[in-house]
Amino acid sequence: MTVTDVPVGQWTCGVQQPLLFISGPCVMEDEELVKRTSGELAEIAERLGVQLVYKSSFDKANRTSIHSYRGPGLEQGLDWLAAVKERTGLPVTTDVHEPEQARRAAEVCDIIQIPAFLARQTDLLQAAAEGTAKHGGVVNIKKPQFVAPEDTEHAVQKCRESGNDRVLLTERGTTFGYGRLVNDFRCVSIMHDIGTPVIYDATHSVQTPGGKTTGGQREMVWPLSRAAVACGCDGVFFETHPDPDNAKSDGPNMVPLSQAEQLMTQLTQVRDLILSLPTNS
Repeated sequence: MTVTDVPVGQWTCGVQQPLLFISGPCVMEDEELVKRTSGELAEIAERLGVQLVYKSSFDKANRTSIHSYRGPGLEQGLDWLAAVKERTGLPVTTDVHEPEQARRAAEVCDIIQIPAFLARQTDLLQAAAEGTAKHGGVVNIKKPQFVAPEDTEHAVQKCRESGNDRVLLTERGTTFGYGRLVNDFRCVSIMHDIGTPVIYDATHSVQTPGGKTTGGQREMVWPLSRAAVACGCDGVFFETHPDPDNAKSDGPNMVPLSQAEQLMTQLTQVRDLILSLPTNS
């Protein structure tokens, strides 16, 4: 099946397009963090001439511990994201966990992200598709850790039949045993066969689940994201933070903000090389 380009705000994600970067802190810790990270990422995007969408979560409803920080909540979070759009001009995205959240977030966000654990929830997918269709947005479905790449077709079809064919699929690793995730980069080609652009989630692919808080290997973001781009992914999702070691969520997996420009530069160079090669090479 031919992969259809997907417009995301002023950007375009597709197999012959420049990489789409989705980046920002895992969770909105406070307004100052949102302002700082969105401002610096916007400057980097302009300097490098890359496509970038700002991402941060208003509620981390899937934390392991009940005592973990969750975020500022829906209304405050959407206000901050709307301010990011106005201030920087960047498209924005966030994840949602309930149908009503999806409908509200679609009024502000250019992409609605469906968490991997929820990608089989029909009501959530339908609400996200209906809301984004109404406001010209996109649904980004993360492939569940427990689902084969070809079976993500069913989630995509739920969105299409609910009125929105502007869909992205994201590879974020597959469960191997209890405490590891592995990337099978055949997923990129398999999910392309469904007709959607494919994003690689470098942050959550390097998680090491287990214990009270999830660990991770942020140093592995670099080689794995280069491999994903070499295998043909159309965008890279990586979370970033000025001080990951003291972040309130997913710190071990996030790229330091000071390194974001270097990572985007490397991945853009790999993408340019891949696009320069003959088809099917």
